[in-house]
Amino acid sequence: MRIAAAAPSPGPGQRIAVIGAGIVGACTAHALRRRGADVVLIDRDEPGRGCSFGNLGAISMSSVAPLAMPGVLASLPGMLRDPESPLFLPLAYLPRALPWLLRFLASARAAKVAEASRTLARLHAGAITAHQALAREVGVPELILQRGQLHLYPDSRAQAKDEAAWRLRASHGLPFTLLDRPGILELEPHVGGRYTVGVFLPEDGTILNPLRYVQAIVRAFAARGGEVRRDEVRALKRDGEGWELVSGSGSERFSRVVVAAGAWSTRLLGPLGIRLPLESQRGYHAQFSGCAGLVSRSVVLADRKIFLAPMEDGLRVGGTVEIAGLDRAPDMRRAHLLERIVRETFDGLAAATTTHWMGHRPCMPNSLPVIGPAAEPGLWLAVGHGHLGMTDSVNTAQRLADGMLGPLASTSPLPQPDQRI
Repeated sequence: MRIAAAAPSPGPGQRIAVIGAGIVGACTAHALRRRGADVVLIDRDEPGRGCSFGNLGAISMSSVAPLAMPGVLASLPGMLRDPESPLFLPLAYLPRALPWLLRFLASARAAKVAEASRTLARLHAGAITAHQALAREVGVPELILQRGQLHLYPDSRAQAKDEAAWRLRASHGLPFTLLDRPGILELEPHVGGRYTVGVFLPEDGTILNPLRYVQAIVRAFAARGGEVRRDEVRALKRDGEGWELVSGSGSERFSRVVVAAGAWSTRLLGPLGIRLPLESQRGYHAQFSGCAGLVSRSVVLADRKIFLAPMEDGLRVGGTVEIAGLDRAPDMRRAHLLERIVRETFDGLAAATTTHWMGHRPCMPNSLPVIGPAAEPGLWLAVGHGHLGMTDSVNTAQRLADGMLGPLASTSPLPQPDQRI
């Protein structure tokens, strides 16, 4: 993740296209327009209707452990064989995923994990404060809930299996508190008897309606004079000192382009010779209606890798990772599995109805997003945030705006990640 030296604001006639109107693209377009840039936000769908729609809404500054951790190689047989595994790669997709998988396994070495963790901690720094400020600015402060995050384990032996991740959190000074069964029930009284050990992380938060949040950001962007366009960008072409966007409605020239198209970004970047090792980290959720107040904060069933989040319209449950590409049909058995486990774990869901969803999270092998300028002048990238796009969206947008237009005098610079494209 490299940020170039601060650049001057675009001159008259210069326009910036932001491709992708999920949370990262929406925040980026808003940040650029807020600093005076002429910005067009383009997506083939309505803003927030892609991966951001089904997001669990977590602002997880404590998520400093990458997906690839030491010992992941031992889980490879189950990953390939068991469709209910928390991390599943269908055997039929293995030939296509093999280059990514080899990089993923290489990223699990201890030195690589430590490096990735340091970068994630820098990227997450101040995320909850940044989201609170943005939510106030765009008129939806009620969507940001800061009540921490609770991780649950059946017993201390299960908690010890995650010792490496907890050591990483401690090394970055992230506060957490160990809880016994009474301590768990004091925070979340509906947790079933399976869980007797908890770890509470007080600084994390939850966005209570990710779709409404993205829509509010885009409305604020448009109210400042930004343009929102529903169109499919089919190709990017170098055009002198600028870029030509080829879309369903024709061709148009821009001085700079930000690609924030999530897991589909490689389809635009590949023809330009930019080969990012990006895979779709397919995520599933089950949405329970009619159960308001069942949990009061984000809750992680750590032994099952299942995440629960309170939403404005009920309870959203997600988790597990499926590496199966963009074109394979969803396997909704995974969403139904999430539903079944949560019904078994929490009281009060007997009358709740559910809907199910699958979305594509853009995942790099080392869990580090690519943020900054590409080798081609005028082309900027904000891709690969995995399951942390909601957490890091505002900080990512500030980094890009600082790099493209120069930092605002009123803001202190954010610590810069050091991974280069």
